[in-house]
Amino acid sequence: MTQPKLRTLLLASLGALALASCGESKTDQSKEQDAIAKVAAPAGKSWSQTVSKTADGGYLMGNPDAPIKVLEFASLTCSHCADFSKESHEEIKRDFIDTGRVSLEVRNFIRDPLDASAAAIIHCAPVDRYFPLQENVFASQEELFANAGDQQAIKVAMEQPPAQRFVALSKALKLDTFFQSRGVTADQINTCLGNIDNISKLEQGTNAAAEKYTIQGTPTFIINGQVAEGIAAWGPLRDRLRTMGAR
Repeated sequence: MTQPKLRTLLLASLGALALASCGESKTDQSKEQDAIAKVAAPAGKSWSQTVSKTADGGYLMGNPDAPIKVLEFASLTCSHCADFSKESHEEIKRDFIDTGRVSLEVRNFIRDPLDASAAAIIHCAPVDRYFPLQENVFASQEELFANAGDQQAIKVAMEQPPAQRFVALSKALKLDTFFQSRGVTADQINTCLGNIDNISKLEQGTNAAAEKYTIQGTPTFIINGQVAEGIAAWGPLRDRLRTMGAR
């Protein structure tokens, strides 16, 4: 299904986005390539413990100069993204990222108000908490979806002024207690969601990604600048990384 622009979240329309093309030369990533040598991690740290925020609003795990760069567009309310998180969790770190051959950057591709609220809270947390909190949300989707059953409470929250809307929504969805139990304080949540710029940046990033890469569903993977067509699960992605030399 084509992802619509998320104008319903903020009510105000976004201006036209100036988007460049991907600018990457096309290579046949399905053709087997020579094995890539491992790259040593910084002293006292593994590559999977090396996390940084990127200029495009993503979070990168691993060697920033890895020869194979994987970019994942993920939605926190996407069941296939949750499956990928669960299935890839240990193996992608151990066999690919920790070798220094592969880096993984994740950018949030928001689809709905629950997704936007949870993503904003995670983005407001310290950088090294991004991946653990994201994995927690994916593992707890059933709980979060159950909390989203009170449609009237959600409707009332979404009718609030922008600066109050997502604070009210977090309470209606019980996101506030969910994240508080995982070390994010109530004050941090309220301050984060009370700043509408935090939601707006996620919205703009999603719209930009949808246009630049023609993303129609999540997860979508970009490998060295190319959309990995037909790859939306860990098994096929793992095979592609091995083919590209991460073995």
